[in-house]
Amino acid sequence: MPQRVKKILIIGQGPIIIGQGAEYDYAGVEACKALKEEGYKVILISSNPATIMTDPEIADKVYMEPLTLEYVARIIRYERPNGLLANVGGPTAFSIVTQLAKKGVLKECQVELLGIDLTTINLTTKQNLFHDFCEKIDEPILPAKVANNLEEATSLAIEIGFPLLVKPVFPLDGAGGGFVTNSTELKDISNQSFKHSSVNQILLEKSIKGYKEIEVEVVRDADDKVLAISCLENINPLGVHTGDSITVMPDLSLSFEIRNQIKKSAIKIIRELDILGNCNIQFAVDPQNQKYYVLKATPQITRSSVFISKASAYSIPFVTTKLAIGKSLAQITINDKQINHQSKTDSLAIKIPRFSFDKFVSASNVLSNNMKSTGEVMALGSSFEEALLKGIRSLEINADHLYLEKFLDYNNEELFEYINVPRDDQIFAIAELLRRDEEINEIAKITNIAQVFLEKIKKIIACEKLLESGNINLEHLQQLKATGFSDSFIAKQINKNPNDLINYRLDNNITPTFASLLTQSKKRIDDQGSNCFYSTYENSKSKSNRLIPNSKTKKNHSNRVGSNSY
Repeated sequence: MPQRVKKILIIGQGPIIIGQGAEYDYAGVEACKALKEEGYKVILISSNPATIMTDPEIADKVYMEPLTLEYVARIIRYERPNGLLANVGGPTAFSIVTQLAKKGVLKECQVELLGIDLTTINLTTKQNLFHDFCEKIDEPILPAKVANNLEEATSLAIEIGFPLLVKPVFPLDGAGGGFVTNSTELKDISNQSFKHSSVNQILLEKSIKGYKEIEVEVVRDADDKVLAISCLENINPLGVHTGDSITVMPDLSLSFEIRNQIKKSAIKIIRELDILGNCNIQFAVDPQNQKYYVLKATPQITRSSVFISKASAYSIPFVTTKLAIGKSLAQITINDKQINHQSKTDSLAIKIPRFSFDKFVSASNVLSNNMKSTGEVMALGSSFEEALLKGIRSLEINADHLYLEKFLDYNNEELFEYINVPRDDQIFAIAELLRRDEEINEIAKITNIAQVFLEKIKKIIACEKLLESGNINLEHLQQLKATGFSDSFIAKQINKNPNDLINYRLDNNITPTFASLLTQSKKRIDDQGSNCFYSTYENSKSKSNRLIPNSKTKKNHSNRVGSNSY
């Protein structure tokens, strides 16, 4: 970083809309912390006062103004920052930076873009250019073309061939776009997509709906060292926006060979793009032959970046900011841990989207490539089953298990018809079919969900059978808790009071241990200081990163109501 750079402007979060939510508030705060730690003066502009990043203690100076070319240019001319950080502010930030450069504001005020240049922003936001880039570096990518009007879109559709995915270029929000199979659908979806593009362009891409969708998060420093932080797998196949899909980290269905190929591809791409910081790269994997395609590279913080950060105690926005100002990975520490090595953890993390169809009853709950989720929950566990059930209980939909009563009224044929298209509650309908002993192969064929996930849901259903007798022994209770079952669901199934069940469990020392995410930390896990823990009932006394609550931390149960063995 040149010595002249002393004041840095961060383009923060714009208005909270679908596709641009609280994840960018987290990213902005982490970026401010990283810069202030290095002694820079931080200027922040955000149009949303209901964010933590606009707290006076976070940045040296905060502007709460509309995120438009006019206002940002005015602030730059007044503040005269030396550097500009645009990759922690969401989709709006790159659009504004492009406009600032086009109008000559950055050159006029001698503002240096940090971590990424305009060529890379342009290349990664325009799919036709990215397509040519991937072909040039010999990475497999789907046929795609950009159209400026409907007539051009019709001509390109014939050239590429149906089915197609149509989506806006430089989208204004999470809306617009969709899959088309004929000219009539193309006209309707294209007209909608043009309205949601900030540059009035749309992308037509060959559809591979139903393939696996994988995301790899990579970071790179000025010494050209690259780390693949994590590999995420979307449970829903391509055709569902990644923000609306249940996502698991690490991936579970990829072979060792294809995972390594994808990671090598991601590392190659970030190097060729010459990015200092992070890049989220999405891939499609053919479930039949495991062949992969590059879908998209996003050289800024995304929802997935934030999910990985919180699931691994590896703050990607913080690291990205330090890398953007020229720090090497070896020079960056988080919680006294050097981050210049692969992050490791024993945990499994799941992200489950939260929808608001209960408030908007007329809206369709069918999911597509248009993002509809208004939030999400993250759950950590020692297994997929434990994390999934934790996450479901956190959704605030009055569900304490992988069970919704409404599906009891469906017969099997109706349930199969229901899961034929992805919906917000599809996983609950799948669970009901598995309770009725329907074949996993048939469900996988209809939903294109990898069998490994269906088998794990089947394991949850199999554990439910332990409750059928209305009685329960200690071995079964331990097994149910390790699988992720809640006390309330277990008690309900055996017709007992939940408090009685809790007393019985505690009396027999069936309690959680607490696992640390910071398995590589220099700190001992019982030291004072920043650390991240999650509870698990997995029988894991041999794990070195586990804490077992002592008697002082256990609840006093002097007013217990019985402790019968059930």
